[in-house]
Amino acid sequence: MTATLAAAVEVVPSPDLELAEKTSALTVQETIPETGTETTTGQIPPHRSHDPQYNMKRTDPFMFGSRYLDEGDDVFEFNAWDHVETDDAYKEYSEQQFAMQRASPVSDFDKNRFNSDPARFWNLFYKNNTANFFKNRKWLQQEFPVLHTVTAEDAGPKIVLEVGAGAGNTAFPILAHNKNPKLRLHACDFSKKAVEVMRSHAEYNTELMQADVWDVASEELPPGVEENTVDVVLMIFIFSALSPLQWERAVRNIHRVLKPGGEVCFRDYGRGDLAQVRFKKGRYLEENFYIRGDGTRVYFFEKEELARIWSGVFGEETSDSEDKDGTSEATPDPDSQEPSAIKAESPLFDIEELGVDRRMLVNRAKKLKMYRCWMQGRFRKK
Repeated sequence: MTATLAAAVEVVPSPDLELAEKTSALTVQETIPETGTETTTGQIPPHRSHDPQYNMKRTDPFMFGSRYLDEGDDVFEFNAWDHVETDDAYKEYSEQQFAMQRASPVSDFDKNRFNSDPARFWNLFYKNNTANFFKNRKWLQQEFPVLHTVTAEDAGPKIVLEVGAGAGNTAFPILAHNKNPKLRLHACDFSKKAVEVMRSHAEYNTELMQADVWDVASEELPPGVEENTVDVVLMIFIFSALSPLQWERAVRNIHRVLKPGGEVCFRDYGRGDLAQVRFKKGRYLEENFYIRGDGTRVYFFEKEELARIWSGVFGEETSDSEDKDGTSEATPDPDSQEPSAIKAESPLFDIEELGVDRRMLVNRAKKLKMYRCWMQGRFRKK
């Protein structure tokens, strides 16, 4: 399943694109079985074979692959394994890293600087990374079957809205596979530079799509998009770029543009991902929320947290005002990026699917392991 894994890693439109290719001291050494002690079977299952003809693509959006790591397996037989829980050594190291990160947070000056104008740093990022745009994300239609539906020749008038840090990374491949003459694509990004790159691309066709600057957490709707008109919203590694204080407005904006029964296709970072564990001192903004070296922000989600947010519960409900250290605060911190608990008057979305995609990447030459964790979901407007 190395091809599937490569596609999953490739999709990340962020400064962590090359992370899976690097090794680090945090990875855990693995003992290699002695010669003659390996487990043998009469027949190798197709999904475990090195034969390229068996490198099967995923068909179920939440299976995440079929290369399971069983007891007795040689972990370095393949470049990656699916559904792998982190081992005790990695968990212990991760918690040590998180404690170190909390003890050395971003300064108040820098916190204000990064939070006051996040688009500025994304503009700089895309100015330096235009070559990474518009790759063919083949996994999208495998993971989100609704994209097959809206791009079918006889699907009729459909609107797909992509909201993203790097919108266009997924919109252009949809155009490449589209057979629906009545499909309209809107790609919106809060980075002006990202939109400029989209509009200057050879495949940008104003008869089929529209690219605009739009902050999903703003008070306005995207240019040219009206309420209750969108069939599908793509949010691929964008929600993590928002401050927790922006989640509610973003979710409500997506709810506004979707038709009743419209669908959100979602993928983003999960807590404990290698990208989070690797952060050093001076990068911690709030719990699970960080500043990368280039000034862009990134949040790492828990599954239950996402279920609450997309159901319409913003912020953790607690019985008192205790903070994470067990001490109470008389008044909320005005600079905090953590939202107060607010529940929508009625549920906003049904959680159709919400899964945790855990992978273990392997450096076979150096005998190192690296753990990745992503969240993937489909949310339907009530």
